[in-house]
Amino acid sequence: MHKNKSYFFCGVGGSGMVPLANIVRDAGAAVSGSDRALDQGRLGPKFEWLQSLGIDLFPQDGSGIVSGDQVLIASAAIEDSVPDIAKANALGCTRMTRAELLADLFNAAPRSIAVGGTSGKSTVTGMIGWILSDAGRDPTIMNGAVMKNFVADDTPFASARVGQGNVFVSEVDESDGSIALFTPEVAILNNVSLDHKTLEELRQLFGDFAKKAKVCVWNADDAETAALIAPMNLPGAVSFGFGAGSAFCATDIIDLPLGSHFTLHALGETRAVTLIVPGRHNIANALAAIAASVALGVPLEQAVRGVERFSGLARRFDIVGTANDITVIDDFGHNPDKIAATLATLKTFPGRIIAFFQPHGYGPIRVMGAELAGVFANLLGENDHLILCDPVYFGGTVDKSTGSQSITDAVVAAGRNAEYISAREDCGNRIVELARPGDRIVIMGARDDTLSGFAADILQRLGR
Repeated sequence: MHKNKSYFFCGVGGSGMVPLANIVRDAGAAVSGSDRALDQGRLGPKFEWLQSLGIDLFPQDGSGIVSGDQVLIASAAIEDSVPDIAKANALGCTRMTRAELLADLFNAAPRSIAVGGTSGKSTVTGMIGWILSDAGRDPTIMNGAVMKNFVADDTPFASARVGQGNVFVSEVDESDGSIALFTPEVAILNNVSLDHKTLEELRQLFGDFAKKAKVCVWNADDAETAALIAPMNLPGAVSFGFGAGSAFCATDIIDLPLGSHFTLHALGETRAVTLIVPGRHNIANALAAIAASVALGVPLEQAVRGVERFSGLARRFDIVGTANDITVIDDFGHNPDKIAATLATLKTFPGRIIAFFQPHGYGPIRVMGAELAGVFANLLGENDHLILCDPVYFGGTVDKSTGSQSITDAVVAAGRNAEYISAREDCGNRIVELARPGDRIVIMGARDDTLSGFAADILQRLGR
């Protein structure tokens, strides 16, 4: 990438686009963009912040594409009929996907850590980024979620950090196959489970990802990951987990309402660790982050000290507040593993759960609707309550034949309380109607930043 280049991001407000636009801008390139959400009047504060950084924003009508010298950054799935794409094609602009541009930057870094797996990528990326920053390594970090440790008045949407050190830390995505573009020094494989692709496709992608790295940090407690890594005989493989055979192992676990305590066994040492993010899945995330940081030369003691001060990510078991003894939690849970981890954390402590879930598309329901219903049916209790609205839909052509009601019907058939209510606003009314002291309300879903506002509004109404 050259500083005199001009990049135009079509869909600049996306969770993966915002941090990348920041990194490219901080590297000295000219950055501009458009977004359908901006045209629809959604996510105002995010776009105002991008403009404050010097990123020019345009309607998604082609008006921001003015020269064939601009590089268009857009998803490969965006139709050529979208005005920005049509204008760029007419002017002969170079087109790259977000992942292609990110991979170019990442692979050029002297040292690198890529975080892969179906679940936990953003949290592990944030943990590593904070450990390295705390250790004075000044890393560049690319994340899909806002990292609370880096939030400040001038960086309210801190999903990226541009450092002057030689380390680039990034989560990498298997859903579009772009994980294949990255060549990391350290690769982390959290887990392999059903999400956007079949297990056969995932095994191929994650297997190739692990082979390319000098060090592969892998989850020994995940059966699919273990089966994938075992026959490879990778010389740089480092395991983590709760079993005694793991190189980085957690024992003596104590669950706390807003954190956990455990004993770490690694490198022949034993250390007490206290996290301020809850759930056993976050203990596993911390083990992965510590192992990866140590692989990059951070002393074990320093890595532990850093992860203990990691304060979490926005929308990852993010406690919005409590009103009248009812707690509202905003969470990114959207696939079976993520939702199971959130519900398991909630079930560690008493209190009824009211779970709201907005699926992140009609396609994901077709791919994993049965698994999603199974998770809700297995982990929600007889007094808990599940509510689903229609999936995220911002326009375009999509098969809507299978929707949210297919999940609630399956959960009801399994003997649990579940309702399908089409409009999200009506779901909010129903949640407020159901809520009583002692309840935990969890708002789950992806691809829609307005869910945080939905959660905040419910909390406000509960406090009246």
